[in-house]
Amino acid sequence: MKILVTGGAGFIGSNFIHYQLENYDDQIINIDKLSYAGNPDNLKDLESNPDYEFKQLDICDKEKIDQIMHRGVDYIVNFAAESHVDRSIEDPSVFVKTNIEGTHNLLDLALKFGIKNFVQISTDEVYGSLGEKGKFREDSPLNPSSPYSASKAAADLLVSSYAKTYNLTVNISRCSNNFGPYQYPEKLIPLFIINALHDKILPLYGDGSNIRDWIYVKDHCRAVDLVMRRGKKGEIYNIGASNEKSNLEITKKILALLSKSELLIKHVEDRKGHDYRYAVDSSKIKDELGWEAEFDFEKAMEGTLNWYLDHKEWWQKLIDTN
Repeated sequence: MKILVTGGAGFIGSNFIHYQLENYDDQIINIDKLSYAGNPDNLKDLESNPDYEFKQLDICDKEKIDQIMHRGVDYIVNFAAESHVDRSIEDPSVFVKTNIEGTHNLLDLALKFGIKNFVQISTDEVYGSLGEKGKFREDSPLNPSSPYSASKAAADLLVSSYAKTYNLTVNISRCSNNFGPYQYPEKLIPLFIINALHDKILPLYGDGSNIRDWIYVKDHCRAVDLVMRRGKKGEIYNIGASNEKSNLEITKKILALLSKSELLIKHVEDRKGHDYRYAVDSSKIKDELGWEAEFDFEKAMEGTLNWYLDHKEWWQKLIDTN
């Protein structure tokens, strides 16, 4: 079986490729534009693997991807996306182009070549903000708050429309906040780990009360694999680990693990349109596909922190070039 993974040099995509090649004999073609967050070092250990192939391509370059598809592809898993909310607030245009137009190109090619399944990797952010109680279900209304989440919601609707109009086999996964190895150091956990190591301030939006459900990236990758192979045609699956933590809790956890002072925390002006809380109901993927999170949050956090401590050369290179 041959899987086309888009955005596979990014954080979650590279972890997914590692998971696939560790557990299956399938072939992986990874296409990635290698923008600032796409890092070939994430997959350096696979360069000599005969089942892995990398092509530096933008998903907006439909003609070149078409040439790859002519060689035969069974599945497409679309991780490729601009994903940082702050950057989307500064310049939404690149988010519209990559997340909507790029997804449209891939859907057209999936239809043309009759692939077995198109899996769209989405986010819980498409649902918008929650209050103190409740969880989002797959049939909850889409109510995105940022240009990033709006572009992902639009892409999701495009994917669903190809299923309904053209009978294309698709699935959409909507996951909560990921953490783990290879996460680009603009995101909260790696940024705060690295800043704390250097005794730099940890800039925390507002009062830090915003709540996210955190999932270890390897649990997410296992869920995506199940969706790809066994997901019911046309279905959406929420993926969460029920580890709801405020940003302040996460920040204090990092400082405690590193034995650093909480005086490093600096509360800064809140992000525009900052959603208060995300939480997803994952009962559907558990009931239909038998998935549930396996990694303990506390142990996974410690493991993640140790990974960044052991891979300073990985993130130092990124800091030096940005």
